[in-house]
Amino acid sequence: MHITRVGTTQRWSDAVIFNGAVYMVEVPTKLNASLAEQTQELLELVAAGLVKYGSNHAHIISATIYLRDIKQIDEFNQVWDNWLPNGSAPVRACVEAKLAHADYKVEIQLVAAVTNHARPNVEFMT
Repeated sequence: MHITRVGTTQRWSDAVIFNGAVYMVEVPTKLNASLAEQTQELLELVAAGLVKYGSNHAHIISATIYLRDIKQIDEFNQVWDNWLPNGSAPVRACVEAKLAHADYKVEIQLVAAVTNHARPNVEFMT
């Protein structure tokens, strides 16, 4: 069994590819943005990462959404629902959490099937 770790530091990896699946977490970089803007940014990062790792957003298997304020779930869902292809909804949990940075309004953790079984297009693997 081979595990591919991408962008690995002492504390985390940007992605881990194992057994036909890619595991990812995205956090916002636009710290002064609204929840909708942070969500849109994360989904763009997710989409780009999935393509880079041999998948796409129609092949997400599971997602966990962490919201700073669960009362904003409708705002999150509006962006998510417009982004996700029809008929491809993953298993999903959405929870309120105290996030690692005070200005994060959302974090997304997901698992997606790798559909391009050629070597993922990654620059750095360990």
